[in-house]
Amino acid sequence: MSNKEIMIEAIRKLPDDSSIEEIVEEVVVLAAIRRGEEEADAGRTISHDEVKKRIQKWISK
Repeated sequence: MSNKEIMIEAIRKLPDDSSIEEIVEEVVVLAAIRRGEEEADAGRTISHDEVKKRIQKWISK
């Protein structure tokens, strides 16, 4: 399924009385998820342990 088809299907599933802001938010969230999936598929990820280390550094600042 293409990105366009995914977005159209997601919009179709929203209630008919959805505001433009709600529709845009749905598209933005789905786009971010797709980007994350593409990054993961390309191997551009970090381990859970590395995330915990980075968070510890941010917290201690």
